[in-house]
Amino acid sequence: MSRVGLKTIELPEKVAIKNDNGALTIEGPKGKLEFSLPEGITLSQEDGTVTVSRATDNRRHKALHGTARSLVNNMIIGVTVGYVKDLEIIGVGFRAAVKGSNLDLSLGKSHPILHPIPAGVTVTVTENTKVKVEGNDKQEVGQFAAEVRAYYKPEPYKGKGVRYVGEYVRRKAGKSVGK
Repeated sequence: MSRVGLKTIELPEKVAIKNDNGALTIEGPKGKLEFSLPEGITLSQEDGTVTVSRATDNRRHKALHGTARSLVNNMIIGVTVGYVKDLEIIGVGFRAAVKGSNLDLSLGKSHPILHPIPAGVTVTVTENTKVKVEGNDKQEVGQFAAEVRAYYKPEPYKGKGVRYVGEYVRRKAGKSVGK
């Protein structure tokens, strides 16, 4: 039984949901997102709440019930509040800059890394080492931040690399001189 799928979603006043035979369009102050509901999953809207339900207790429908509800909820949050991921770059000479529609990263490699910024995602760089990724689609924001982090993950010896703000990196001791 999907406990997540059974929860109702509170619909803010500024958000409008249009359901056209499973093709959802959710509009709010931060933009517009589209999603197509899986087969067997339906959405009903009444009195400022949204309920996601499934057609049968089939294994596939049960699996998609909670997932569809979470995706719709994330879209509603995205068009009202939006999503933000903060990254910090640590290392001597490591820096970032936004150049047009690309994020230019200098991470101690022989060449600068130009990572394209997808549509719907806004990237701002402060102090050359603080990168802020914003957008209304949770998946796009998280994916972009993960791709940027993957260029140079924080290493355990000096702590250099790209990390999420507040991420704990377990440090290791270096070589010890033996007698």
